[in-house]
Amino acid sequence: MTNKQAPIGVYDSGVGGLSVLRAIRAQLPSENTIYFADQAKVPYGERPLEEVRQLAESVTRRLMQEGAKLIVIACNTASAAALKHLRALHPDFPFVGMEPAVKPAAEQTLSGKVSVLATPSTFHGELYASVVERFARDVKVYQATCPGLVRQIEKGYLETPKTRRILEDTLKPMLLEGVDTLVMGCTHFPFVIPLIRKIAGEEVRVIDPAPAVARQVERVLEACNLLNPSGTPGRATFFTSGDPKKLQSILPRLIGIEAEVFKV
Repeated sequence: MTNKQAPIGVYDSGVGGLSVLRAIRAQLPSENTIYFADQAKVPYGERPLEEVRQLAESVTRRLMQEGAKLIVIACNTASAAALKHLRALHPDFPFVGMEPAVKPAAEQTLSGKVSVLATPSTFHGELYASVVERFARDVKVYQATCPGLVRQIEKGYLETPKTRRILEDTLKPMLLEGVDTLVMGCTHFPFVIPLIRKIAGEEVRVIDPAPAVARQVERVLEACNLLNPSGTPGRATFFTSGDPKKLQSILPRLIGIEAEVFKV
């Protein structure tokens, strides 16, 4: 396998990063991919940043051992905790991370009020504070942690009464304040966008950063001369530190793929 045919590594604490993988496979259908779900440790958002940094280091080493040519930290919490650290550890290796899509939200809002839905660790990280300072000085930014939502999505409970209740409790107070733009600041949350639209209404903008991340992956691969030129559909390989059967059973529902999942 040449470097160009080597896989893109995509990493998250659980199934959330599958929303990013889906976008990457749509943008770059010839690329081979390896997805690593650290489900034995999910959710990351409640863990100290230093612990998340250590977990990210360990998964990065594994993806490099599997031959990844680029690694996408498809987890907002891990990006906030570890992206800068990983780039310093591996200065010659390409990484792409997540940052809350505050800039497009600030540009698109008509009311001047936006909300970021993310985990506590994301809000505590330097990356989030930097993005808000740079791009959202002239708008009011609300923060919402959606307690319990990541666990619901991990189970595949995308439209259950409990999931709806969590979202209603989160969204309704902000909508009453005049928020008209919602930012998915956790890669799990795009999977409940259909339910969010039902609750918030079609007039409220919902920003999923995954397509922009996929375009950035393409730009980085092109700059590194690592785009796969094969023209044939890429292979998707899946690993989890949790229960392979659980991840395998949820793949068709979340991203329309049936595949074996390997335990690590």
